[in-house]
Amino acid sequence: MCCMEFKFDANQEFQVQAVDAICDLFDGQIHIRAQVSFNAGTFTLASIPNRLDLDDVTLLKNLQDVQRRNGIQPDERLEYIEETIQTVDGEKAARFPNFSVEMETGTGKTYVYLRTILELNRRYGMRKFIVVVPSVAIREGVFKTLKVTAKHFRELFGNPVYRYYKYDSANLSQVRQFAQSDSVEIMVMTLDSFNKASNVIRQSTDRLQGETPLFLVQAARPILILDEPQNMESEKAIAALATLDPLMALRYSATHRNPYNVVYRLTPAEAYRQGLVKKIEVDSVIRENAENQPYLRLEAIQTQKRTITAKITVHKLMKSGQVKETAITVRPGDSLEEKTNRAEYASFMVDEINPGAGFVRFANNIELGIGEELGADRDVLFDAQIRHTIEEHMRKQARLNEKGIKVLSLFFIDKVANYASEDGIIRKLFDQAFDDLKARYPGWNELSPSEVRAAYFAEKRRRSGETEALDSVSGETKEDEAAYDLIMRDKEALLSFPGPGDDEETRRKKQVSFIFSHSALREGWDNPNIFQICTLNQTVSAIKKRQEVGRGIRLAVDQSGRRLHDNAVNILTVIANESYRRYVETYQDEIAFEYRSEIEGRYGKSISDLSDEERRKVEEEYGEGILPPQPRQAGEQKAKLRKARVLSEEFKELWERIKHKTRYAVRIDTEALLAEVISEVDRADIAPPRVTITKASVIAGDDGIFEAMQLSQAKNAADLAGRWPLPNLIDLMADLMENTTPPIRLTRRTLLEVYRRAGNKKAAIDNPHEWATVAIRIIKEKLAIQLVRGVEYIRISDGPGADSLPDDEKWYEMRQILDDTEVELFSKYIEPTREERSVYDLVPCDSDVERQFVRDLEARQDVKLYLKLPYWFTVPTPVGEYRPDWAIVMESKEEAEKPILYLVTETKGSLREAELRPNEWRRIQCGAAHFGSKQLGRKGALEEVDYKVVTKARELP
Repeated sequence: MCCMEFKFDANQEFQVQAVDAICDLFDGQIHIRAQVSFNAGTFTLASIPNRLDLDDVTLLKNLQDVQRRNGIQPDERLEYIEETIQTVDGEKAARFPNFSVEMETGTGKTYVYLRTILELNRRYGMRKFIVVVPSVAIREGVFKTLKVTAKHFRELFGNPVYRYYKYDSANLSQVRQFAQSDSVEIMVMTLDSFNKASNVIRQSTDRLQGETPLFLVQAARPILILDEPQNMESEKAIAALATLDPLMALRYSATHRNPYNVVYRLTPAEAYRQGLVKKIEVDSVIRENAENQPYLRLEAIQTQKRTITAKITVHKLMKSGQVKETAITVRPGDSLEEKTNRAEYASFMVDEINPGAGFVRFANNIELGIGEELGADRDVLFDAQIRHTIEEHMRKQARLNEKGIKVLSLFFIDKVANYASEDGIIRKLFDQAFDDLKARYPGWNELSPSEVRAAYFAEKRRRSGETEALDSVSGETKEDEAAYDLIMRDKEALLSFPGPGDDEETRRKKQVSFIFSHSALREGWDNPNIFQICTLNQTVSAIKKRQEVGRGIRLAVDQSGRRLHDNAVNILTVIANESYRRYVETYQDEIAFEYRSEIEGRYGKSISDLSDEERRKVEEEYGEGILPPQPRQAGEQKAKLRKARVLSEEFKELWERIKHKTRYAVRIDTEALLAEVISEVDRADIAPPRVTITKASVIAGDDGIFEAMQLSQAKNAADLAGRWPLPNLIDLMADLMENTTPPIRLTRRTLLEVYRRAGNKKAAIDNPHEWATVAIRIIKEKLAIQLVRGVEYIRISDGPGADSLPDDEKWYEMRQILDDTEVELFSKYIEPTREERSVYDLVPCDSDVERQFVRDLEARQDVKLYLKLPYWFTVPTPVGEYRPDWAIVMESKEEAEKPILYLVTETKGSLREAELRPNEWRRIQCGAAHFGSKQLGRKGALEEVDYKVVTKARELP
């Protein structure tokens, strides 16, 4: 039984639009009959060339009409490439227009440009086409598409005569045929085959009776089809393209670095929303609560002038008390303990950074290569990913059997040796998992792991006759080419179920469902029935998310070769070794970055320099998510000081009352603290370290941004408890207390007592770091409550030894205000003020509440003067520095001895403790204890100021 055969739908509207977008550019061009042209030089070159008779005015009008029709901002000029080239007649100025089609990966870009070739021939008689590709992988993919579309195109176009072939420097008769044939000729070339002076195509040769192959190509005035032209933008590449003396260049890519007159655009988000590609789910396989050992991943080594640095991802202790995966930059001599604030890294002192060999060595003799990890429980993660991929595969195959769809899974691996060697961990884990799972699903039980898996690696044959699988670096070696050829030949077999008429070799190919590859398959090859992609490669792999996803995003086909448009079927699951949020954010960032490069090329300026009008046009055309938010420029607005208001008696009196700095003292009831802490620690849910799997769906918003929507709760895939030596728990707790903000110290005896009295000691043994983190968080919360309850302030100027202190240590000097004659403003809202009200002409507001508060202050007649307190005006508290909001002078409504009120006011959206962040409320309580507050019932160190918390100005006295 033969393999399935691809069927193609000639009526997909978006593909027809893309074909018409190019062909309609030449509206008015007459159909050119084949006519031999002679170019007399050193030798007479006979050719049947392409020809374009339209002038620039007509071509530009056609371009603008097509762009308007397709919702693209019309260009004001044609984009030409101009270079001086060497021809048979000597030097010549080559000049040719460029037009671009932008189509998301997986939507049939290659099909579209091959169909465009034949449509240009049908409409206008154009015959000579060169498909230029940046890599061998893409060349093999294009050639495969030419083969599988041949029957479809001959039926669609009435059996036209066209030939296609790969350029081969050993078969130069192809070049003569290309120039002199009157049929449609499609030659596929890599850029490397003609971009150097040493290339065979540039040399005169006896094989062509002394002719230079390049001159024959030039004589044909070929139309260039540039596949992935963003990889052909260097000066050398552009010069090489010009040497072919093309009639024009048609550029096809998912994202263009230089847009060159875009005529059609199908963005990733639009293709996704229209269901033209598979929907994406991300199954995130990650470690949770597993900070008990030091974790490191070497991301990159950078050299700049005489400085060498390395970027390393670590688990860093943040000021909040949480441990977070963070990338840090290190130099020789740096201590990771100091960089992370964690004692677990004490032995990791950077000893050597070697950019040539690509490694970092630490003083403990541990060495990390670029992309390598330490402490990642790699084997456990690999096992979880592989098992989950196999199970997803088997479940999906059972569901899709009745539709005649064969499911494929693709594994991207970190190192070929982890699969190809006899003890390769990835192959061992796969075989074990497959044997464990196959009995649960009908149809798999009789198969062995070796029958269902295949690997496509570059291979090198040794002198001994043995073959060695290689890690693919460039993707351009002869060994890589052999790997591409193998998987291209097997493409239809991979899509077919075994049948009764199959010979042994065919049956073996059809049984393969699980494909393993290194980076060789990052481009140029895809398969519509890839439903799972498992990324066993490091997250810093050179393979981008879009390249990975691109291998399986094309819509699925059934056994008849018919493409299915069914959203329930077309779901690609990525089994990733990182959080689904990070995966999708990186995926979106890659798209945005590539589009930004295109936009910068189009406008000739950086994104940050676009005008408001240019930004509006870009967002209309590309979607809002492509451009980053416009940053507020430093010093964009400046508040100017009204010096006369500062020197007024009202302000002087206000400042005299609020200027004093204070010290605080607190009382702690240790027994009460222990009782509260232990009660809550015992109720805390402290999970053991584990590997979890969480499923999320990727959605495309109307603004063009891809986001993740969680579909399931995290489920356990592996338990990591007991895999590491237990640390000294009290040392760990003390370290967490000291290295978070604010740092707090308790005696080791108190910390030991917390553990001794705690009831959940098993959790402390299973996951000591998480237990210590939770315990310290609770200690700090309960301690903060006690500190705030018992805090008392005294003026520094009233304390012992005050007479010997300089004034600026006892209070804030008014000259600090007078020195700030202009203040740069960075706040979200800026409000203008009246001269009789405010010290500054503009007031920064960080919220709508503050903005309305300022407007209401301006409207109240009893407000004599107000000041948004400067950033340096702070009050020390046991829970960090507190910056009060406003100082206000008001007329009193009471006919008393003091007709003026002096207030320090805090504006909040709510007065309820439960609706404020814990530290916000605690700092407010400390502010009340510092200034004194009738509202909060606290006596303060500053007796002649009243401290209030309000939501609106009408709540003032």
